[in-house]
Amino acid sequence: MKLTSLKLEGAALLEPVVHGDHRGFFMESYNEAVMHGLGVNYKFIQDNHSLSAEPGVLRGLHYQLNPKAQTKLVRVLSGAIYDVILDIRRSSPTFGQWVGVILSEYNKRQLLVPRGFAHGFCTLVPDTQVLYKVDEYYSPEHDRGILWNDPALQIDWPVSEPQLSDKDRRHPLFADAEMNFD
Repeated sequence: MKLTSLKLEGAALLEPVVHGDHRGFFMESYNEAVMHGLGVNYKFIQDNHSLSAEPGVLRGLHYQLNPKAQTKLVRVLSGAIYDVILDIRRSSPTFGQWVGVILSEYNKRQLLVPRGFAHGFCTLVPDTQVLYKVDEYYSPEHDRGILWNDPALQIDWPVSEPQLSDKDRRHPLFADAEMNFD
């Protein structure tokens, strides 16, 4: 497994070793000992799996407040996404900055999203399946979000009119969002 740190402290891209031949491929998508050797010391307790049938489905920007904040390890099983993380740690030198990466079934990259980041993704192709591990259970009372197209953030999404859930349409602007990360 190769770890590449991103410009937002604590966030990283992980690239597994892929063994392929004429039959297909084999890879370890998660190995606790290898991850700990890379400094990824989270105890993941739940896997979440989503399917987006159409390209242009946008999910996010989501996060949970402390004390139920989540670290996520995100990967794509089939299809491709443009995955965005936004630093919402008020004391961070990169507070309010974002990074976007493409995760796909072909590049097999995984995105490590630490606590204190909002997360969202947009599907690039039909029938995209995303799987992500979390280190805290879902908590509806701590669930929050930020409006995907807040002009103050200038996120360069690959769509201008995405398919959104009702919840994602109603998220507040970044300046108005509740955040309790220092």
